[in-house]
Amino acid sequence: MGAQWKHSLRQAAADKKGKIVSKIAKEIAVAAKLGGSDPNSNFRLRTALDDARKASVTRDTIERAIKRGTGNGADAITYETIVYEGFAPHQVPVLVECLTDNRNRTAADIRVLFRSGQLGAAGSVAWMFDRKGAVDVTMTAEQKSKSDPEAIAIESGADDFEWVEDDESTSGWLLRLYTDPTQSESVRDAVVAQGLGVAKSEIGFFAKNKVELTGAALEEASQFLRDLDDHDDVHKLWVGI
Repeated sequence: MGAQWKHSLRQAAADKKGKIVSKIAKEIAVAAKLGGSDPNSNFRLRTALDDARKASVTRDTIERAIKRGTGNGADAITYETIVYEGFAPHQVPVLVECLTDNRNRTAADIRVLFRSGQLGAAGSVAWMFDRKGAVDVTMTAEQKSKSDPEAIAIESGADDFEWVEDDESTSGWLLRLYTDPTQSESVRDAVVAQGLGVAKSEIGFFAKNKVELTGAALEEASQFLRDLDDHDDVHKLWVGI
C-alpha cells in the first residue's frame, strides 16, 4: 500500500491505542493456538511479540493473550479467521482479514462497512494479489546511500525487493524484501545477521498492480479503509493502493 495511505492510517491509529493493543493481543492468541507458546519455535508468535513490544503492550496483556490461545485460563477463547474480498471506492482492491469469535456478527458488520464500496464473492479479488513473505529492512540515510539492495536480497535469500516510502524510518525509506512464505523466518534472520534492522516481518497478500489515486479520490478510499480498520474484528487489510 502507498505511503499516503499508510500515513493516514497511522494518524488515525494515534487516537485508538486500545484498538491496536486489542488487535495485537488477538494475533498473539491465534499464533499461540496454531503454533504453541514458545516463540523460539513459533515464528508467527515471535513476530506478534515483536509488534507487541513496539506498541508497548504490557507483559500481563501478552501473557493473557497466550493463555487464551493455548486454552489455559478461564478466558480461553477460539478465534476464527475469515477473509472478505471487495473494492474500496474508485475500484481499489482490498482483502479484509478478520479474527472473530462470532462469524454472523462480523459478516453483518462487514456488509454495512462495504456500503460505499463493493463486497465481492470469494475469489473475486484474491487473484489480484500474491501471497508472499515480506521483510522490511530499516536503513539510515547513510546506509541507504551506500547499500546495494540487490546484494542484500541475494545474501538474505529473498526473491525480490523494492524501496518503500516510510515516514517513520530514519531515511524515509524501507527496503522491502519479498520471499516465499516458507522462507520468511530464514530471510529475516539473514538480514539481522548482516547487521541490519528489521522494522516488520510478515506473511501477507501484496497487490500485483496498484491503483494510483490522488486528491479527493485518495481521501475517499483512505476514509473507507480507515473505517474498515477501525472495526474490532478486522485484523489486517491488504490493499491495492
